[in-house]
Amino acid sequence: MPTPKPTTTRSRKTIRRRSSGPTVVDLFAGCGGMTAGFVAEGFDPQLAVEWELPAAATYAANFGEDHTRCIDIADLRDDEVPKVDVVIGGPPCQGFSNLGTKDPDDPRNKLWKEYLRVVLAANPKVFVIENVDRFAKSAEFALLMNELNGGSLKRWKHCDAAVLNAADYGVPQRRQRTILIASRVGPIDLPTATHSKDGADGRAPWATVRDAIGHVPAKPVGIDLPDSWDTFFGEQLAGVFKSEQLHLGRRPTKMSLERYDHIPPGGGRFDLPAHLTPRCWAEKPTGTTDVMGRMRWDAPSLTIRTEFFKPEKGQYLHPQWDRNRPQRRVNRVITHREAALLQTFPEDFLWCGNKTDIARQIGNAVPTRLASVIASTVKDRLG
Repeated sequence: MPTPKPTTTRSRKTIRRRSSGPTVVDLFAGCGGMTAGFVAEGFDPQLAVEWELPAAATYAANFGEDHTRCIDIADLRDDEVPKVDVVIGGPPCQGFSNLGTKDPDDPRNKLWKEYLRVVLAANPKVFVIENVDRFAKSAEFALLMNELNGGSLKRWKHCDAAVLNAADYGVPQRRQRTILIASRVGPIDLPTATHSKDGADGRAPWATVRDAIGHVPAKPVGIDLPDSWDTFFGEQLAGVFKSEQLHLGRRPTKMSLERYDHIPPGGGRFDLPAHLTPRCWAEKPTGTTDVMGRMRWDAPSLTIRTEFFKPEKGQYLHPQWDRNRPQRRVNRVITHREAALLQTFPEDFLWCGNKTDIARQIGNAVPTRLASVIASTVKDRLG
């Protein structure tokens, strides 16, 4: 196989316009979902730190390589940290996650301390931490609150934290996340919910899967990413891809297609007939109810995780299904493009890495719409 050549179709110096708005540092930045929300509200990124190369490359493709550091945060020196208005970030959450080992000694749980070290170096007016819902009940969160209540972070004396449902803020996805906002320039309350399940309380109804992906063609553009390569941070990797190039299908087996065909919207593995039910599921009569699940058009999706392309991992089948007209059924999992839209990434967002890399970036990201709402709340306090 010949060595791939970097593409030369863009200039990273013109990727984004510099803003005169408040400055921001993004730690554990991933592909930039949170930065995208803050940029949409007029913030100007000064530094991003992300150690996974494909995610850092995606961030750089969208926001600029000049301020992006693809390093372990522990290797970032204090004198390399700019003074900014806001620090944002989501320390790795696997140790807290319901899907993880739930090990309190998981070293990934300690990375929030590196986040705090950079906060002290940047001395922002405000900092924001985003994490999984379980973080709010963890011992590490209690230690963080101790630092805010008289410890090293005591000058950020105004703090508000809670578990928010992204669907309550216009994201077409039921995604529970812990959000903490700490300020040294006056109180900043967490944003007030703008949406509710039924819209009966004067708020808008939850955004739906149809709102997010109803315009996307039912047929994917192919199976594989285009043969495109670029160089970031001195390393070559797949990309840069436009979002529409991520509308990629898979090659399901005949049995898989038969299984998909039996699943109605909102259904899952319990809708399978006996001859299509794997033994491991048949012997587990309760739990994992969203496995082999199909989305509903007129409701938010469940949480988009990093393996959304595997129907055995959750409710990831395309919502189109007609009980009386089998020819109108779309028997496939959602594509990368559709997952990104459910995470409210902009249509013009760019992506780097292979399909697995990009899926991980999408599933790990903060929904851009939720980040924008938080950014707006913070900006109002900054004046």
